[in-house]
Amino acid sequence: MLELLDYDFMRRALLAALLVGCAAPLVGAFLVQRGLSLVGDGLGHVAFAGVAIGVLTGTQPVWTALLAAVAAAVVIELVRARGRTSGDVALAVMFYGGIAFGVVVLSATTAGSGALTSYLFGAITTTTQSDIVAFAVLAVAVVTLTWVLRPRLFAVANDPEYARASGLPVLGLNITLAVLTAVTVVVSMRVVGLLLISALMIVPNAAAQLLARSFRGMMLLAAAIGVACSLGGVAASYALSTPSGGTIVLLAIGMFVACAVGDALRRRLGARHRPAELHDHEHGPDCGHDAVPHDDHLDYVHDGHRHAHHGDHYDEHSDHASVADAPERPAGRAVQ
Repeated sequence: MLELLDYDFMRRALLAALLVGCAAPLVGAFLVQRGLSLVGDGLGHVAFAGVAIGVLTGTQPVWTALLAAVAAAVVIELVRARGRTSGDVALAVMFYGGIAFGVVVLSATTAGSGALTSYLFGAITTTTQSDIVAFAVLAVAVVTLTWVLRPRLFAVANDPEYARASGLPVLGLNITLAVLTAVTVVVSMRVVGLLLISALMIVPNAAAQLLARSFRGMMLLAAAIGVACSLGGVAASYALSTPSGGTIVLLAIGMFVACAVGDALRRRLGARHRPAELHDHEHGPDCGHDAVPHDDHLDYVHDGHRHAHHGDHYDEHSDHASVADAPERPAGRAVQ
């Protein structure tokens, strides 16, 4: 990969891939928790309409796409909060309306099919210096806000009713996550394309969930996988003359398959339970230790280990993780 750094356009491409590979999985972690894995696709379609407006008016497409995606993200969260129509319906309207509007507007410009393809599927080697500056500012903002707000976003994604009862601004945090998703989509459109960005948000998290021992660990591992696949995909696409977006996503899927196979083998070969020391007290809802659902019973986190009551003793469930770095919550409350 070192020889790729001899070319200006590849240096820009690798830097853009690094930014996207880090930001996209961090935001995607919360979308997975909320069951909104495909929301990136919907916002990508709306962002494409913003790109078309930018091309038609001679404005920088990055900023018009950003305005369109952020506006759509806020609208869909407000619609979901008021319950007048389901989130799926609002998302479907964005899917079809955004892409249709973008195609119609682009047909009225002198931009050819090449411009259409570059935004839909990525054209990382065409990334300009001004694109890099814009992407860097946006990506740093996304990563910083996501990490700072991580405990609150996790609480809202995991149990919105409990978060609301705890005094957290659930609607405000949901809108913030939607805006962060929209910004991530725009940052990623040159690297993986508006039609493929959702995969880079979701697939690294799906792989990380198989290996991580906590939500924080999952986020860090997903970001590492995203960066590795993004940089590796750019290098491979240059060597193989393949589209960067598709190559990056295929690498991410390959990583997921490898993690799934490795996790299955580990579970098959490793012992699921290991005897633990006897306890001088009984675990229960008021024992002061975190409770974690496990099959048809609850495990309790105690001194960094997960114990379950079996007869007259406790067994340690060693292939499951401690939740020590999950957000604080009342003792005995089950962790999802």
